[in-house]
Amino acid sequence: MSIAAELADESTPLCPERRNTLIQRLRAILPDTALLTTTEAMKPFECDGLAAIKRMPAVVALPETVEQVQGVLRLCSELEIPVVARGAGTGLSGGALPSADGLLLSLAKFKQILHIDSVNRTARVQPGVRNLAISEAAAPSGLYYAPDPSSQIACTIGGNVAENSGGVHCLKYGLTVHNVLEVTFITMEGEKMTVGGPTLDTAGYDILALMNGSEGMLGVMIEVLVRLLPIPECAKVLMAGFDSLENAGQAVADIIAAGIIPAGLEMMDNNAIRAAEAFVHAGYPTEAAAILLCELDGTAEEVAELLAEVEAVVQRSGATGLWIARNDEERARFWAGRKAAFPAVGRLSPDYYCMDGTIPRRELASVLTQIDAMSHEFGLQVANVFHAGDGNLHPLILFDANKPGELDRAEAFGERILTLCVDVGGSVTGEHGVGVEKLAPMCAQFKPEELRQFYAIKAAFDPLGLLNPGKAVPTLQRCAEFGAMHVHHNHLPHPDLPRF
Repeated sequence: MSIAAELADESTPLCPERRNTLIQRLRAILPDTALLTTTEAMKPFECDGLAAIKRMPAVVALPETVEQVQGVLRLCSELEIPVVARGAGTGLSGGALPSADGLLLSLAKFKQILHIDSVNRTARVQPGVRNLAISEAAAPSGLYYAPDPSSQIACTIGGNVAENSGGVHCLKYGLTVHNVLEVTFITMEGEKMTVGGPTLDTAGYDILALMNGSEGMLGVMIEVLVRLLPIPECAKVLMAGFDSLENAGQAVADIIAAGIIPAGLEMMDNNAIRAAEAFVHAGYPTEAAAILLCELDGTAEEVAELLAEVEAVVQRSGATGLWIARNDEERARFWAGRKAAFPAVGRLSPDYYCMDGTIPRRELASVLTQIDAMSHEFGLQVANVFHAGDGNLHPLILFDANKPGELDRAEAFGERILTLCVDVGGSVTGEHGVGVEKLAPMCAQFKPEELRQFYAIKAAFDPLGLLNPGKAVPTLQRCAEFGAMHVHHNHLPHPDLPRF
């Protein structure tokens, strides 16, 4: 059974009487323009970037003030109505999939950049601010925000915090968690809380880190203080072509082993290269089995020295071609091809299923070889695009949803890739989150006692389990079903996991 079919079985719409009560009481909190109740008006909110899985919410709220957010949450807590918070809806794991019996809370109207502090190098923003807009606002001060997901032109900082997003520059500058100093959020009961702060360290438990990657299950973020960095004096991109994935993977390991930490180190296979080149005309060598994009930044002298070192390393690793961006325009074009790789594969197939797993770098060549073997087994092509420097894979499984059974095969293929990531010492996600997509593989990665601790943390913040229910942490039933099919490391998931 596909993930969509399983979720449809679990979905029960809110009964008309309770829905009418909810809508009537919401009208006392929100203006009419901030409340969507018709199927037509709510249609854009039925899914996020994981478009294969859709569900209509009972109602959509678009508050404009913190007080309205608090009022909505207090009401839903009182009525025990589930709430799913949503940003731009660019997430790829179904993390913003609505509850059929609940309210979809959109933070789209919270899009103000409240303050740029050029002295302390911080930006205070609302959750609906686009990732790229932060760097655009900070640029006149010579600053920028480092985490840069491929969707940065559209994705919002609230969603970035919820998913602990990365991007092509996360190898050197870290994920969202490493670049967020403070978060203000509203609990399910409507209480306002601030964790972290502008100083280097704060007292007490590190709840700030816990909020990063919490996938909307612990609180609704309303304000974020992010760290800004000086725009590097110089940045150069080197592109290397290889005649095999194994050589490209070895080059990644050799660069890191040489003590070089690039600002970005990305890899694409031939399918992805051809699609991106046809779409963006970035200047990629379409005959190469794989390319590496390696960005080095710093002072001009430092970059020149590192560039020479990387050139020598990739040549020893078997590079068949080497190109260095001649100017900022060409550098931007090299990156434009990588950032457009996901939509570009639409030229190869009507549909694709984007996976997200992380592996130790030493396993790169082995895992890619096994994914290739699985591709033949499932009869589906794969375009590989990933953050090679930190082992974050993004295999794009190509399929045609109009052909019976292909979506199911794509999902089964994806689950196999994720369990492979776990088997080699990695994780089922690197930056896209678990959402509803990766619930079953979570049973392979975590032991029952670890899953119980996740539930204990959830219960401490949200005792009734109303915030984004059914996401991120697998239920008893799902782990039991997964365990019936997979005996992982000689144990089956325990049957005593809590339910939410």
